[in-house]
Amino acid sequence: MILMLSIHPSRMEDILVAEAPVFDPPVQANAYRDHFGNVGTRLVAPAGRFTLSNSAVVRDSGLPDTLSPGALQHRVEDLPDEAVGFLLGSRYCETDLMSDTAFRLFGHLPPGWDRVQAICDHVHHHIAFDYQAARATRTAADAYHEGTGVCRDYAHLAITFCRCLNIPARYCTGYLGDMGTPPPWGVPDFAAWFEVYLGGAWHVFDARNNVPRIGRILLARGRDATDVAITTTFGSNLLSSFTVQTDEIAAAQP
Repeated sequence: MILMLSIHPSRMEDILVAEAPVFDPPVQANAYRDHFGNVGTRLVAPAGRFTLSNSAVVRDSGLPDTLSPGALQHRVEDLPDEAVGFLLGSRYCETDLMSDTAFRLFGHLPPGWDRVQAICDHVHHHIAFDYQAARATRTAADAYHEGTGVCRDYAHLAITFCRCLNIPARYCTGYLGDMGTPPPWGVPDFAAWFEVYLGGAWHVFDARNNVPRIGRILLARGRDATDVAITTTFGSNLLSSFTVQTDEIAAAQP
């Protein structure tokens, strides 16, 4: 198995209580750094029931996602090398199939921040969120035509539209609690969102929630869900349960 459950290196300085992975039964696990800069874990799972868990305490600013209206879109020839690869189609983001649709819906809008926000607005209303409709094989084109899905489908479709319009976009996974949201509160979740390259920096967008959120804890970034799946297995297996708990705790007093 390959796991993508370690907190991203960019948040290492925020970890107050170190991650504590537990495997039952115990196995040897080896950490490695992939070519996107994520920390993955490799292990050989034994036959039979196998349980894994992890926990940590992470400091967060408590501020919502930063907004940067007016951030400009770069010409392709002016993009840094690190961003160019995120213009290309990928397993779940079929730019070749969605290009005409992207230009029809958003090609008339001024390039830059407002165009990306318009993409998020459209995807947010076009897809109906439904946990029961989750499907590992659903692509961006499928999500567009079916009009249903979960957070990864929102992200894949928005990413695809951005790439079709020459905006570098990368897929993100992490923890996202209910901090700062009004009741009734939802279940704390393992979430997907995306980042785009505008105005010389990467910016967070979330087509599923479509509002700035508090307390995102980044785990991994990649081209799409292929690169950052929670678990990638090489052999038959059945996921029997999956639980995420993200809670706000009081800061320790000096």
